Amino acid sequence: MLTLYHAPHSRSTRILDLIYAMGIADRVTVRIVSVPRQDGTGRRDPLNPHPEGKVPLLVHDDVMIWESAAIMLYLADLFPAAEYTVPEGDAGRGRFLAWMFWYAGVMEPVIVHGVAGLDHPVLHTTYRGMAEVTDRLRKALEAGPWLMGDRLTAADLLISSPFMWFKDSTPDDPLIRDWVDRIASLPWQATVIELENWHMAAA
Repeated sequence: MLTLYHAPHSRSTRILDLIYAMGIADRVTVRIVSVPRQDGTGRRDPLNPHPEGKVPLLVHDDVMIWESAAIMLYLADLFPAAEYTVPEGDAGRGRFLAWMFWYAGVMEPVIVHGVAGLDHPVLHTTYRGMAEVTDRLRKALEAGPWLMGDRLTAADLLISSPFMWFKDSTPDDPLIRDWVDRIASLPWQATVIELENWHMAAA
C-alpha cells in the first residue's frame, strides 16, 4: 500500500504532479495533513508520521520515504511503465540520477538562499548561484526539449517545481521559460491545481 502525506500548495505538490503525470492516482492514497507555513498559519499535525512534521512523506507498506527527490525517484522506478524514470542499464541513468540529486543538493538551496536574501562567500563557494543554475539548465535545454533530451522525466517535474511556486524566480531565459510553460500546460496539471485549491479551501 502506498500512502502520501501531503499538504496542499507545498513542496509535496510536486509529488502529486508526478502521481497524476504517471497515471497512478488510483494506486496512491493521499492523506491531507497540516504543516507550519511561512506566513505563520498551519501547525505540526499529529497525524503526520514524518519525524520532522514535514511533507512530503511516502509510506510504502511499513517503509517511510522522505525528501522530494527520493520519493519521486522511488515512484518513477516503482512504476517504470509510466516512463518517467531512466531505468538501470540505460546509458542515461547516471545523468538522470545526477539531475535529481543536483536539484536537492544545489539548486533548491540556491533558490531558498535567494528568497531569504542570504549572501555569503561560503554559500556561493558551496552551491554557486542563480547564474550557474541558469547556465546549467540552458545548456541542457539547448539539446532538449527536456532535461533528458527527448524524454520527459521526473527530473523535469522536480526541477521546474520552484518556478511554479515562485514565478519571479524563473530565469529570464527563453529556453527555460518555454520549458516551464510547457510543463505547466501538460494536461494533468489542471486536475492537480483543481485538487489543490479544493483541499486548501477545505482545510
